Amino acid sequence: MNKLLTFFVLIFISISCKTEGGKNNHVLPTSTGNTNKILVVIKGVDWEGRIGDEIRTTFGEHQVGLPQPETLLSVSQIDPVGYKGFIRNAKAVLIVREGEQEKITVEKNKYAQPQILVYATAKDKEGIVNLIRNRGKEILQLFKDEDVKFIQRIFNKEKLDESKFKTIKDLGVTITIPERYNLVEDTGEFLWLRQHLKSGIARGDGSNNILVYSYPLEDEAKVADNITNMRDVIGEKYIPGSKEGMYMITEQAYTPFTYDAEIDGKKAFETRGKWEVKNDFMAGPFINYTIVDKEHNRVIVFEGFTYAPSVNKRDFIFELEAIGKSLTIK
Repeated sequence: MNKLLTFFVLIFISISCKTEGGKNNHVLPTSTGNTNKILVVIKGVDWEGRIGDEIRTTFGEHQVGLPQPETLLSVSQIDPVGYKGFIRNAKAVLIVREGEQEKITVEKNKYAQPQILVYATAKDKEGIVNLIRNRGKEILQLFKDEDVKFIQRIFNKEKLDESKFKTIKDLGVTITIPERYNLVEDTGEFLWLRQHLKSGIARGDGSNNILVYSYPLEDEAKVADNITNMRDVIGEKYIPGSKEGMYMITEQAYTPFTYDAEIDGKKAFETRGKWEVKNDFMAGPFINYTIVDKEHNRVIVFEGFTYAPSVNKRDFIFELEAIGKSLTIK
C-alpha cells in the first residue's frame, strides 16, 4: 500500500512540475540588463554587414526632445554560438535567423524573468534586411512596452500613498508614483512632486519632476494645438525660477513633437520637447501626456520634466514615461 501511494505521489509531482507546452515549471533566475538596452543574437559577419546596418539605423534613431543626441535603444551583439549559459538571462533579446517563413514572434520568460525574446525570421539575408526595415519600429515598440511594464512593476512595490494628495483625490485619478518623490506643491488643482536623482532606476545629479493638473475641455479639435500654450501658462503660475520674472516655459528655439497616444483607454497626446527658465540658463527635456476626458468634460495633464545638467537624460525621461502611462481615471 505504501509503495502504491508513493507511486501516485511521484506521478502527481511529475505532472505538477509541468506547465503548458510541457516546459518545466522551475523557478527562473532573475534576468540581467537595464531598460532601453537589447542584446542582438546574430552572426558577426551579418552584424558587420547590411543586416547590422539596418538594425543600427532602426534602433539607433535619436530620441526626440533630448538636449544631447541619444539613441532610442542601446544595442549590443553576440554570435549565436556564444548565446548560452548566463548570457541567455538577458532581459531583452532580438534573435535574427533564417527560416522558411518570414515572421516576427515573441517568447517571454524562457530562460529568466522578466524576459522578452523577439525572433526576426526571414528566408534569406535580403529578406531579413527588408523585415527589419519594414517592421523595425514594431520590434522596437515591443521592447519599449516591456520596459514600461518592468518599471511599473517595480514602482508598484514602492508606491507612494497618493491618498494624501488633495489634487489626486479631487481629480479622481490614480497613478503609480514611487515613494522617493517628495511634495513640492499640492493646491487641489495642481500637484508638483520632485525626486532628487540619487537613487532608483534613474540616477545622477539634478531632479525628476511630476506635474498633474486639469483644465476644462472647450474644443476637442484644438487640444493638441494648445498643449504648448497651456504648459507655459502653468509654468508661469506655478513653477518659478530663482528670481522674480523667471519661470518655466517651453524652449522657444526647439519645436516640441506631439504624437497621438492612448492613456487609460482614452484619447491622448504625447508631447516631447525641451523646457527652459525664462531669463535664466536652466533647461532640460520634458514629456507631456494630455488626456481628453470627455466623460467629465475636461483635459487631464501629466507632465514629467528632468533637470540633470551634463549627463544623458534618456533613461530619466523614460522613467517619467512609465509613470505617466500608469495614470487611470476613476
